[in-house]
Amino acid sequence: MTDHSGLEAELRRAVRGEVGFGVTARALVTMDASNYRRVPLGVVAPRDADDVAAVLEACRARGVPVVARGGGTSIAGQATGTGVVLDFTRHMNDLLELDPGTRTAVVQPGLVLDRLQEAAAPHGLRFGPDPATHSRCTFGGMIGNNSCGSHSVAWGTTADSVRELSVVTARGRRLRLGRDWAGAPEGLRELVEGELARLRTGFPDLPRRISGYALDALLPEKGADVARSFCGSEGTLGILTEAAVRLVEEPRARALAVLAYGDESAAAEAAAGLLPYRPLTVEGMAADLVRSPAGLPEGGAWLFVETGGDSAAEARARAQDIVRAADVVDALVVTDPADRRALWRIREDASGTATRMPDDGGTSPSGRRRGPAGEAWPGWEDCAVPPARLGAYLRDFRALLAAHDLRGTPYGHFGDGCIHVRIDFDLLTEAGVGRFRHFSGELADLVVEHGGSLSGEHGDGQARAELLPRMYGAEMVALFERAKSVWDPDDLLNPGMLVRPAPLDTNLRFSVLPHRPVDVAFGYPADGGDFRAAVRRCVGVAKCRTAAATGPAVMCPSYRATGEEEHSTRGRAHLLYEMLAGDPVTDGWRSTEVRDALDLCLSCKGCRSDCPVGVDMATYKAEFLHHHYAGRRRPAAHHSMGRLPEWLRWVARTRTAPLLNALAAVGPLARVGKRLGGIAPERDIPRLAPQTFSRWWRGRRPAQATGGLVVLWPDTFTEHFSPSVGRAAVRVLEAAGLRVALPPTLLSHGGAIGDGTSKSAISLLTARRGRVCCGLTYVSTGQLDRARAVLRRTLDLMEPVLRAGAPVVVLEPSCAAALRTDLPELLYDDPRAARLSSAVLTFAEALGRYAPDWNPPAVDRPVAGQTHCHQHAVLGDTPDRRLREAAGLTGELRGGCCGLAGNFGFEEGHFEVSRACAEEQLLPVVREAPEGTAILADGFSCRTQLEQLAGVRGRHLAEVLAEALDMRTGGAG
Repeated sequence: MTDHSGLEAELRRAVRGEVGFGVTARALVTMDASNYRRVPLGVVAPRDADDVAAVLEACRARGVPVVARGGGTSIAGQATGTGVVLDFTRHMNDLLELDPGTRTAVVQPGLVLDRLQEAAAPHGLRFGPDPATHSRCTFGGMIGNNSCGSHSVAWGTTADSVRELSVVTARGRRLRLGRDWAGAPEGLRELVEGELARLRTGFPDLPRRISGYALDALLPEKGADVARSFCGSEGTLGILTEAAVRLVEEPRARALAVLAYGDESAAAEAAAGLLPYRPLTVEGMAADLVRSPAGLPEGGAWLFVETGGDSAAEARARAQDIVRAADVVDALVVTDPADRRALWRIREDASGTATRMPDDGGTSPSGRRRGPAGEAWPGWEDCAVPPARLGAYLRDFRALLAAHDLRGTPYGHFGDGCIHVRIDFDLLTEAGVGRFRHFSGELADLVVEHGGSLSGEHGDGQARAELLPRMYGAEMVALFERAKSVWDPDDLLNPGMLVRPAPLDTNLRFSVLPHRPVDVAFGYPADGGDFRAAVRRCVGVAKCRTAAATGPAVMCPSYRATGEEEHSTRGRAHLLYEMLAGDPVTDGWRSTEVRDALDLCLSCKGCRSDCPVGVDMATYKAEFLHHHYAGRRRPAAHHSMGRLPEWLRWVARTRTAPLLNALAAVGPLARVGKRLGGIAPERDIPRLAPQTFSRWWRGRRPAQATGGLVVLWPDTFTEHFSPSVGRAAVRVLEAAGLRVALPPTLLSHGGAIGDGTSKSAISLLTARRGRVCCGLTYVSTGQLDRARAVLRRTLDLMEPVLRAGAPVVVLEPSCAAALRTDLPELLYDDPRAARLSSAVLTFAEALGRYAPDWNPPAVDRPVAGQTHCHQHAVLGDTPDRRLREAAGLTGELRGGCCGLAGNFGFEEGHFEVSRACAEEQLLPVVREAPEGTAILADGFSCRTQLEQLAGVRGRHLAEVLAEALDMRTGGAG
């Protein structure tokens, strides 16, 4: 039996990098983006080639396999293993050299592609291949899989861009691979020279042939290129430690022609005919994969054809030439960089979008059980055929799907004949797995019949390696095995991949999940009420592992702050998955490993919109905390901040806000209070307003508005901390001609909406007093039983509003998001929850919908700030953009998260991460804002973060507009 403790101890002595044999380290790498799962013994993050050699030596002595891992986005299972996993992303992630003169770069295996692109861009250069995962895939993974990307019609595969590779073999030899047999291990040349005829005739001729070993690159007429032959070997021949790669000239300008066709077969037929125009891309996708067709020309499928030139006019002219040459239903040519990026995001997100079918799964017309909740999976993700045969292949592929009663929507690199598709295999039952296996064999035969490759981009791994004899024949596969033995005679490196593979229907990750649904609090309507399906949503695409937020994106701020996998959305999802699996996470809902990983989740909900498959980690976190602390002592912050509405209502009733403000200003008392409340000592306690918004409302003179009625929600933050926001909103809404009311405060039978107090002789005698609350603080701290009670009381109070069908205007984005999503998902059994959810509007939505002809005052100032993360993720900001534009507020708000995120930034131990999140976008943009800029921050958290970290007062959009109204009229209305 292997002495695992001895191996760990030896690695800790021999390796300078981190060695992790604990539960969290192992659980984070059990899966990649494939259908497969393996639990490793441990994880090592080497610092250099010496560390790599030390790991190989220790593992070889004990017969423990070694698997190299980059971004963990492999789709065929090759980034998982049962031995020691090498994580190159932590330390060996540098750009070592960039030489613009020779157009070369020297990179380490853990370097993310986008980091090289950013460094090369000022020199007018780039690395040619660019997979859709360019923001998180690493060079080690790209070389291991011979990755391609959308620009391969212009710049080829990764192998086409490799000059030299430094590798360490399983037996510790350090080789420098290149042309003319440079670095070839002993015996490789003899093997090749004895099989020249087979190597010259045994490989299909097509641009995307990735399957198998590239032994034909060792032919003398191809330069005997050992480095090129190493590409696509999936970590089975040696461990890459450094790579010298070629760069290409970046076009000075680009244009994107989006060509619309009736269906994907028509688009496929047209793709090959566009290649003579030398486009940079010819990408295809069908309407099934598009969440919203906004911005796309009308059609059922599209080709994304990019052109380059020395000027925008030249690039556009080339794109228009292609449009004229193409037989299209409709077309669009775009040169603006922001518009091009928006269109490309539609294509890049397809790999995640394709994992969910448009319906809820269930059964097919023939009665076959589909994957739950419309799930679809990889496994036949990237077959490739000659481009001229793509249309015919797609028709046959569709017929094969129909014959097996399966569904899938093809998309991908049509110009290279490479098709991506997720198929709704049922991988949860024995019958479904059998169908998966049978279909795989028939599809492999179909690909070979069309002269294709089983893999055109992502490698064979375990998903396709078993079927390689159908493509190459038994003798060529035997040659692959001999080549593997030359490089790795001990079969130490990633065994079971490419040669001597495990069967394609073993090690499936779904088999370890519980067979029965898990008892949970939320309804998970998008997952058929099944928490297992919710956790399965994460398919490892790893869009959450980006180093910087781009555009309006939010996900995942804590990962960008720490750089640790366990603080990414994917990492947390994998830990929850392993919690359900029961190994290596063995404590279920009581797991401290899952708790610690979720601790730095800001509950920003960014993943709900930015994750291509809609993982909602904020909800999963609340669910976990609910179970984790059931019947146990909760952290102090859960009481002090989770029950904040209760404490503040008590303060309002006793009118002790001035006293509490005075006490909080006394240093020693504030320190004691923060310690008792679990509040970060670095934080100032926000001042309470001396007069609540509701008290102001009761004392005001009612306006004589005659327009439509809107109910203004007095959220906890507006009510007790920022009543000026509520007052401003009333001023603007009434100026727009709307009648404003507050929700009832008495639970009664019948009655009208009233003025926020609902007082009458009968109601005072028969009703109980209460206040509406969205339940946000209870949800975010996982006090879900209390949240349910609060929300049911709220629904009781809102009965008159719901009967009247009045819109409910919520000023605080996080509260609006809670009512829009958490309420119906938590009270899924109460039809009133859905009705209130659908009634909720943001301030800008209400004005746009119920006062469409109102002209806001002309503010005519630039703006700076950040779109609230919940607004981005749940509510959308299009109405806000329109309102700002109408008021002359120019400029864009940034994405990301302010880092305070409700209670998160106030909790002890979170201050540094909270500040790091703010420093990513919010604070720099505010510091750089010119004088006179309106600093917009609709969320109380965002305003508090600005005040405490930058000394800047942010304002709600309602406040800015109300101030302009007062200036226009010469005083308050």
